[in-house]
Amino acid sequence: MWSFIKRSKAPVLDPTYGDPHRKALIRALEKRRWKFARELLTMAADPDEMAFLMEAVGGVDGIQDWIGDWIDAEPESTLPVLVAGCHAVHWAWEARGGKRAKYTAAAQFKAFHERLQYAEALLEKVLAQEPDNVTARAWLVTSARGLGIGAAEAQQRFEAVTRLHPGHVVAHEQRLQYLCKKWSGSHEEMFDFARSAAAAAGPNSLLHELVAVAHFERWEATDVEEGNAYFNSDEVRAELLTAAENSIFHPDYIPAGPGWAPRLAIFALTFELAEEFDAAAHVFALLDGMVTEWPWSVLGDPVEKFTVSRDWVATNRSA
Repeated sequence: MWSFIKRSKAPVLDPTYGDPHRKALIRALEKRRWKFARELLTMAADPDEMAFLMEAVGGVDGIQDWIGDWIDAEPESTLPVLVAGCHAVHWAWEARGGKRAKYTAAAQFKAFHERLQYAEALLEKVLAQEPDNVTARAWLVTSARGLGIGAAEAQQRFEAVTRLHPGHVVAHEQRLQYLCKKWSGSHEEMFDFARSAAAAAGPNSLLHELVAVAHFERWEATDVEEGNAYFNSDEVRAELLTAAENSIFHPDYIPAGPGWAPRLAIFALTFELAEEFDAAAHVFALLDGMVTEWPWSVLGDPVEKFTVSRDWVATNRSA
């Protein structure tokens, strides 16, 4: 079905995803060149691209230490406040860490909530001037999860994004996380949301990856014995293949841009877990050695887990 002749590059963890726009933005922020960062952010073609760039902003250390200089220099602009608010959401999760609640210390939770409240204040300041700022509203979907915002308000926050940009990828991903059992929902709510969003998305949409994310979250929530059997299901395999065919395997899909790599990686991992080795090999070929933090870091060291998975797939795919 697919050609695997090309040999992949050596795996490398690259926060730029090989995208020149994302790379330039990260470098500009690391060097505190906010004027150049401003130009790069204003070049975003649509709300999805802006969100993918803001994900890159979140991964840059220390922005909270100097972003006030940009805010003071451009007091009429909402952009530096938006950057500060979006970054603060990621900064909050840095304080919390990635472990389950029972393994997270009280001091971590305190810093987590304080930083999220700081982030929300900044994002609300943006919305006071620009009520239709999609990115600010999308990041409030994320902070809702961390602050344990009630179901009705969390739903309203998500709908405020989709009224402005119905297919917003990051907002959908964060809404799915809110609906996970480990946060504020259930397995049933999570799958209902993922499947409904995919059904409404149409072909060549990254929203179909929500199905793969939901299966991964369901697998992660199982014990070891059950987890090993979870993906051993024709129904699960068929659903993953359909999701890929409507997104990353669609003939019009191009694996490029500031947000492409982790959305492919979740398919590579779930196909490997489901022993759909040919499909997984195709995704690994598209990734071409590009390692992302998510989803591999859930399992351990990202480069190590990517490499083990890719090599296992290469060993087991058809000739």
